[in-house]
Amino acid sequence: MDYKYITQLLERYWKCETTLEEEEILKAFFCQKDVPADLCKYKDLFAYQQVEHKSDVLGDDFDEKIMSIIQGPAPVKARVITMQQKLKPLFKAAAVVAIMLTLGNAAQVPFSDDASPVVNTAGTTHKGVSVALSDSAAIDTIQQSSMNAVETPAASILK
Repeated sequence: MDYKYITQLLERYWKCETTLEEEEILKAFFCQKDVPADLCKYKDLFAYQQVEHKSDVLGDDFDEKIMSIIQGPAPVKARVITMQQKLKPLFKAAAVVAIMLTLGNAAQVPFSDDASPVVNTAGTTHKGVSVALSDSAAIDTIQQSSMNAVETPAASILK
């Protein structure tokens, strides 16, 4: 049997030049049991289209499955963020800076047993470390130099 027409249709099929009727002829030809050996390699392609076309039918429960997926979890509602929540990172950063400055100033005060005399606003003198002197190095230096200058003449006058 001569299969020139089928081979011509196959060549046109690969070039995408066939009509729908010609493709149906190819499908009908390759669905037969007796296909020549040289054309058997194309049989699965055309037979697959007919077999799979029949089995690609949606089940009766398809709509129910899709609707259960669609109506799954409730939508997420937007949260209201207060001004305090927005500024909380800024407050934390300010607290860290304040702690670091406090520790830095405390590290500048020498840890020694020698306590310099401190003059109160009432004019009395007592031994001990001044709390006001530990505020900063610049204030500490200025106050100690002024206290030493005041104490030195006073001590010489008393003697």
